Amino acid sequence: MTLATKLPSAGTIAAALAGAAIVIAALVVLMRRHEDAFPLLAVFALPFRVPISADGRTVNLLVPLYLVVAAGAVAHLLPELLALLRQRGGPARDGPAIPAATAPRSPRELAFWGSPAGLQWLLGASVALYAVQALYSSDAAKAGENLLFFYVPFGLLFVLLCRVRWTPQLLLRCLGIAVAEAVLFAGLGFIEYARKSLFLNPKVVAANQFDNYFRVNSVFFDPSIYGRFLALVMIAVCTVVLWSSQRRVVLGGAALLAWLLAGLVTSFSQSSVATLLLGLAVLSGWRYSVRATLLTGLAVLALAGAVLLAAPTSVHFGLKGSGGSTSNATSGRSTLVEEGLKLFAKRPLEGYGSGSFETEYRRVSQTTNQTAVSASHTIPVTVSAEQGLIGLALYAALLASAFAVLFRGAGRSPPRIALAACLAALVLHTWTYADFLEDPFTWTILALGVALARAGAPAREQAQTGAAEAAGAAQPSSV
Repeated sequence: MTLATKLPSAGTIAAALAGAAIVIAALVVLMRRHEDAFPLLAVFALPFRVPISADGRTVNLLVPLYLVVAAGAVAHLLPELLALLRQRGGPARDGPAIPAATAPRSPRELAFWGSPAGLQWLLGASVALYAVQALYSSDAAKAGENLLFFYVPFGLLFVLLCRVRWTPQLLLRCLGIAVAEAVLFAGLGFIEYARKSLFLNPKVVAANQFDNYFRVNSVFFDPSIYGRFLALVMIAVCTVVLWSSQRRVVLGGAALLAWLLAGLVTSFSQSSVATLLLGLAVLSGWRYSVRATLLTGLAVLALAGAVLLAAPTSVHFGLKGSGGSTSNATSGRSTLVEEGLKLFAKRPLEGYGSGSFETEYRRVSQTTNQTAVSASHTIPVTVSAEQGLIGLALYAALLASAFAVLFRGAGRSPPRIALAACLAALVLHTWTYADFLEDPFTWTILALGVALARAGAPAREQAQTGAAEAAGAAQPSSV
């Protein structure tokens, strides 16, 4: 479906704003009455995108999620902000004493950057740097669009989710919502595949005309984003299956995984399949043996390589064009990576500015095709070209901190193991496709990881303190 390319009228904008205000007001009332309403609604709204067209461009925006985040901010953040403003100028109120064992570390200490507080600081610094580098970007409009529609609302989503009291029951309810959506979306994908017709995204419809295989995207406007969603849900479901001792849970999970895997296959997203395999490898290493997982992974890679060499056309590898070049095999992504690295080499320190990759790529490659490129499809390359070494260093620090927070201390907590596996899988997908901080799932996974790490910190620190006291008591005392 093609939307109008002209700017909406003032009446249309006013009607849309009025409708949004009514929806937000209703959601605020619901969230004030039910403590768990916000996280449940946020998880429900994560996948849904609405195409908005203006000034000749169409952007798929997560409008339902924006409404939920706005309502959450009004229901939960605004009252606290007003209370703080009322307290200004009044008598100081001492906060609760923080025990020495749980006091936050100083940013001067290296360990601080592997803590939830350090991860939050790095996320804020990433948004701030992106905003600063938008000032000299060759595509300031794109940078502003990313800040307005992705970084700022997802940052609020992160803050709100970090404040939720995550109980096992709430986590399971959120997973149930995501699973129900995945089952429904996979069913829609099967209908698309059977009809050989897509419900959404004319670009994919056009691309399917030139391929000898049909890619579905369900409601996601993009087969790879659809595949990413299914892969992340499957990793979470696999965690439940692997750590469950109930036969009905295992059998039901297996049937569910078979359905979702069939949906993933119809997307023909190579990056999503790799994402799923990495997530399963992380779960396997935790549940069984790291060594056995590594050996099995190497065997699978060797087998896959043999299949690709023996019959590349059977797995749609390198089909496009007359030859089987690397560019064809990667759907042109290797060329994008090469050009992105050339851009980085020309301006290595500060880059060309936030959101500038598409503009600079077209300028360097001297192409006028508006559909030639929308991203490098490799986030490190995008960051390098747009933000230079400054942004690349911050990106690397953010990843290191995120992995430290989500992986440390997760060994006895299946929900934390699932989040760690999902994070590893998501990062791999961003290296082979696109969207890291532009994806709400990134912020959601990090928020859950921070909240659960904080909840587990007191028990862990208490155990460490007890062990230290026991060790001290075991040592002979000196007179």
